[in-house]
Amino acid sequence: MARLYFTSLTLALLMHVSQAQNSPQDFLAPHNAARANVSVGPMTWDTTVAAYARDYANRRVGDCNLTPSGGRYGENLAWSSADLPAGEAVKLWASQKEFYDYGSNSCKGGECRSYTQVVWRNSVRLGCASVTCRTGGTFVICSYDPPGNVVGRRPY
Repeated sequence: MARLYFTSLTLALLMHVSQAQNSPQDFLAPHNAARANVSVGPMTWDTTVAAYARDYANRRVGDCNLTPSGGRYGENLAWSSADLPAGEAVKLWASQKEFYDYGSNSCKGGECRSYTQVVWRNSVRLGCASVTCRTGGTFVICSYDPPGNVVGRRPY
């Protein structure tokens, strides 16, 4: 069993995942599917945002801690003790939808801020990266421009 972790608050899930390619489309497709489910337009891949994500992922390769980068972009982070394909990381974030209450614009019964970043209407440029940790496992980051999760605003 592999352990999977993702932010905003760290949540552990037990799950087995398989090896997969991590192309821009592997990150974009599940993001855009989640966005389409709530009538939000698609994101596009941005090489500048992707370079930022790649640089940060490379800085985390030694410890793979789920430490926010503190940069100018919105972000979602994930870690697994095994291989974590791009699409699986995005599906983990999107699965937080069940905890998002649109009426109160808040999380109910669990963490939902990774989900709201995925579907944030104004976040239209995406860049992501994945690295194999020196200690084993996989670290994934997706960066969003402009950032979402603005306090007091709804994602869509």
